[in-house]
Amino acid sequence: MTDTLAFESSRPLSGILLAVALCACVQDTRLATRTPGVPPSRYPAQVVMAVPPSTPRPVAAPEALARSINAVARSFDGRVGVAVRSIDKGWTVESNGDVRLPQQSVSKLWVAMTVLDLRDSGRLTLDDPITLTRNDLTLFHQPVASLLKNGEYQTTVGELLRRALTMSDNTCNDRLLRYVGGPSAVRDFIARKGLGNIRFGPGERLLQSATAGLTWRPEYAFGNAFSLARARLPQSARIAAFERYVADPPDGAAPRAIADALARLKKDELLSPNSTAFLISTMESSKTGKQRMRGAVPVGWSFGHKTGTGQDLAGRTAGYNDVGLLMAPDGRAYAIAVMIGDTPRTIPQRQELMQSVVQAVVANQQ
Repeated sequence: MTDTLAFESSRPLSGILLAVALCACVQDTRLATRTPGVPPSRYPAQVVMAVPPSTPRPVAAPEALARSINAVARSFDGRVGVAVRSIDKGWTVESNGDVRLPQQSVSKLWVAMTVLDLRDSGRLTLDDPITLTRNDLTLFHQPVASLLKNGEYQTTVGELLRRALTMSDNTCNDRLLRYVGGPSAVRDFIARKGLGNIRFGPGERLLQSATAGLTWRPEYAFGNAFSLARARLPQSARIAAFERYVADPPDGAAPRAIADALARLKKDELLSPNSTAFLISTMESSKTGKQRMRGAVPVGWSFGHKTGTGQDLAGRTAGYNDVGLLMAPDGRAYAIAVMIGDTPRTIPQRQELMQSVVQAVVANQQ
């Protein structure tokens, strides 16, 4: 004991403290692990130190892009929400990104995802046969109605899905909605996938009727019966219904939530890779909204999207939207949602706003 103390006293104080600490660690390890009857010297000493995992530094969004997005949104006359999310870097630029605005036909995306989610689980296929009848007709845009011969049209889940997305066909969408179990099935998908601030309405028939101040009747599906019934309403009733819808849209969603959902779709977090590829390629072949965001997509870039357009009243429109995935030639991708909840601006002015967002993303890509 004397020799040991004499030897240690010749070391600096810091060395002594370190040696004592190490000895304590070694002694604790040996006591915790040795087998009775076996001398401690038979076990090697080990010192284990926990190293905290490194936290990746968040990537800041381009400042010039943020300034541009805020400028174009603030200068527009109406309720506007914009969100741009970099799928590769994870940053988001937004203006009123958390304000819930009318989706209109943008909500067809969630019906399509619900269909493909059931496909992924083996509960349906895109080749499943479906018969459309006159009882399935809705209102407004429904080009599939011209295909009914003798009151019927034989089709498949896949064809209805393509028509709903690329032509924004209301009848195709509502027939798929009933096929998957109604609005509750879509709302369950949205909740189960954690998509956040996204509502799903009651379907085109009920949504459009209520927005106009009407209660749905089957005869509204034919000719101009809906427009005539709407025109017979007192203007005060129509304005009151319109204001109720704009103030609290049952199909409302926040632009940021939609952009986040599209980013997760692109990363195969919502559907299988096969279903994801099918959905994005279908969105890329969309025939609607050619002068909305698509009108500013440069040559060499790809763009898949879904539009939404609401009813007009007294020079105002409730819901004029475009949301989609913009992919650069080098593979960088962006999820974009531009939503106009209520505006008196002309259609060319609305389209100019949407194109300005795409131009800002392209000019400040990162």
